Amino acid sequence: MPGVYRLRLPLPWPGVPHCNAWAVSRGEGFVLFDTGMHQPGSMEQLDRALAMCGLRLEDASLLVCTHSHTDHCGQAADIVQRAGCELWMKPDEGHMRRMVEDREGELQRRIEVARTSGVPERILRRYLQERGNVEPGIAAAIEPDRALLPGVMVETDLGAWSVHETPGHAPNHVCLFQAQQRLLISGDHLLGRISPYFEYGHSPDPVGEFLESLTVVDELGARLCLAGHGRTFTDVDAHVQGNREVVAQRLTRVAATIETEPLTAFEVVPRAYDSILSAANGPWLLTETLCMLTHLERIGRATRIEGEPLRWVAH
Repeated sequence: MPGVYRLRLPLPWPGVPHCNAWAVSRGEGFVLFDTGMHQPGSMEQLDRALAMCGLRLEDASLLVCTHSHTDHCGQAADIVQRAGCELWMKPDEGHMRRMVEDREGELQRRIEVARTSGVPERILRRYLQERGNVEPGIAAAIEPDRALLPGVMVETDLGAWSVHETPGHAPNHVCLFQAQQRLLISGDHLLGRISPYFEYGHSPDPVGEFLESLTVVDELGARLCLAGHGRTFTDVDAHVQGNREVVAQRLTRVAATIETEPLTAFEVVPRAYDSILSAANGPWLLTETLCMLTHLERIGRATRIEGEPLRWVAH
């Protein structure tokens, strides 16, 4: 589509080798949606991707971030400084700032969540050794110039994009919709493949929020989705339904594991996912399991048994 450019930017994560930023023409410049991750050479990669589209970062008139994960807002501070543009993003209640300014505290928070979930000390020690010196992937903490909230419109040559709150993947996640063209910038809410991820510990019920957000997007009637990872796709309805089915299947499997005896989240993971825990998949699967258990509790299908570690049992 003329005036819409996909910027494919590299990531250092196994299984997630890249993310998408999107440039949409506006007057003599463009609006940039999302940024890629801040890491060595990342700004050069962004410059190279823009140059392939005949664009220069200095001509960005506005930066819009769908949420405050590192691969979507990591370069925001550097981009704003170079382009002299504003940043619009829904406030994240300090999540990004803590990752930059209190890395040790944020790491210890994650360790404590894992410990109370039953993760053995030897695994926690190894995780600390491996993650202790990992950079946060964010150039600097930066506050948005304008909060992306319903009612805000982002003007481009294609027309105005409306803001729709879609928490679940992240507490401050939003999607943007261009009604005349029926285009959806989905961030990480909908992806090219069905692979939901939930942010644990920053909102009451990430899974429930995600399911409600699917309804929000479904009602828009988008015909083309510009996702944060993978290629564009037109079968938006099928992706919405596919995510609902995957979540329902995983909730059923997690609930089944705690029907006969109380288990920690760490004990639930291999039973529910038929997967051997590793350094690569362990944090991801544990986070998702905690979100699933929390949702089961919210809908009356599970109860947490307080203690050290925390255990869960089905109703």
